[in-house]
This record gives sequence, C-alpha cells and structure tokens, in this order.
Amino acid sequence: MNLPYWHVDAFADAPFKGNQAAVMPLEEWLPDDVLQAIGEENNFAETAFVVKDATGEADWELRWFTPTCEIRLCGHATLASGHVLLGRDGGERVTFRTRKVGILEVRRSDAGYELALPAIPTTRGEWPEAVALLGDEPLEVWRNPDGYDIFLFGSEAQVRSLDPDVRGLEKLGDNQFICTAPGEDFDVVSRVFVPGGGVDEDSVTGSAHAVLTYFWANRLGRASFTAHQASQRGGDLSCRLDGDRAWLGGPCVTVIEGSFYL
Repeated sequence: MNLPYWHVDAFADAPFKGNQAAVMPLEEWLPDDVLQAIGEENNFAETAFVVKDATGEADWELRWFTPTCEIRLCGHATLASGHVLLGRDGGERVTFRTRKVGILEVRRSDAGYELALPAIPTTRGEWPEAVALLGDEPLEVWRNPDGYDIFLFGSEAQVRSLDPDVRGLEKLGDNQFICTAPGEDFDVVSRVFVPGGGVDEDSVTGSAHAVLTYFWANRLGRASFTAHQASQRGGDLSCRLDGDRAWLGGPCVTVIEGSFYL
C-alpha cells in the first residue's frame, strides 16, 4: 500500500524550527493498531491522519497519534494538516471534525495560517507532587480536569532553566505540564512537557496555547498577545481569544513530500 506523506515543520518560517508533524490523507480509516504503528515509525509528535468527512459537518475527519498513543487534541499537526490540504487543494479555509473536541478550522492569514481551537480554561489549584519534579517552585498552579496544567513562574529565565525529572512526571499521567512566565522579547514564554504521552518536551504545542490563550488573555487584560515556546527547536505564535475559541497564528514549512509504504 502506497500512502501520501508530508512532513511539515509547523509554527516555523524555515526548516528545522517549530514542531514536526506528519500529515497523511487516507481514502478510509486503517485499523487503529496500524495507525499507531505508523505513529511509532514516524517517531515524533504527532502524525495526523485525515479522511474525507462523510457526515457533512466538516471537510475532513482528523485524528492524531504520538509514538505511543492517540491523543484528544493536537494543535500544531492540525495547522500542518491545513497547510498541506490548502496547498494541495486550494481555498482559504478547511475544517476538521474530531472525535473529542468538535470542529476545528485552519484558514490562511497574513502570518501564514490561523488555527481555531477550543479555548481551555483552568482554575487555581495545587499539585505538590508535580511541583517537586519540575526543579523550581512556581508562583501558582492552575489545572484543568482534562490534563492541562499550568505552572506559572516569575521570569523567563526560570522557565528556560528548568530541568525536570521527566521520568517522574511520566508516572503522574499523560498530562501536559505547561510551564510559563512573562516573556522578554515576547509577551509570554513557555515550555511544555508531556512524558506520559510519549513526548518528554514538546517543541511548539498548539493545544497548550489553547490553554495559555485563555489564561494570559484574562491575566493581561487583552485578547491578543505574542508567545514563544522556548524548546530546543523553538517556535513563535500569535494568540487571540475570541469568545470560546483560541486563534493561534503562524507559518508552516514542508520539508518532505513523498510516499509511505505499507
């Protein structure tokens, strides 16, 4: 079997930046164990699979796999999917039906693309077991029951210097450990660890910025701001809160286009 394959660097204006995603349009769904095996073979987070949506609710149905599991929401691979499909098929916008988070949208913008995700709220809480593994003491902890957890630090330097016990964090579940602070050159800086989901440190995390958009828009008192994820590869995003949607903007770069053989 010969499957079309794109490898895209999302939230990046040049190769080797941003976050890697594979995008694979399918004629029909393959068995779940095969999709997972492809995700493991690609060995980065995430592989996005799309099939034409038969319900009429959206243009495509979309699922995402890390090397170890299927996940409920992935922003950067959705942006990469929009980049591939709009580039291949034309048009100004494309919509995706997902299994856990409803309809998502990617549309062209001056920055390249804008991605609409559900804005994810958090509430003030505590998680001393996680804090002890991060390597520094946050000012505040904010949590969401779906596993999105914000650890607010006082400075960008603290976030950049974190050296967490990722194997310890892995044992706490497949949560996103979102470490954030006010930025120096950007309004907001972050690092995101998801070892329980097969990603020790993510490069640029769209879903985490759906959480950060809600959090920082309310904290800053304005709907729009700039963000930088300070991973080894790094990536820049524009973030905008519009009602219950977080709009994340940035470019994409295709680095490989070819065939995946099964």
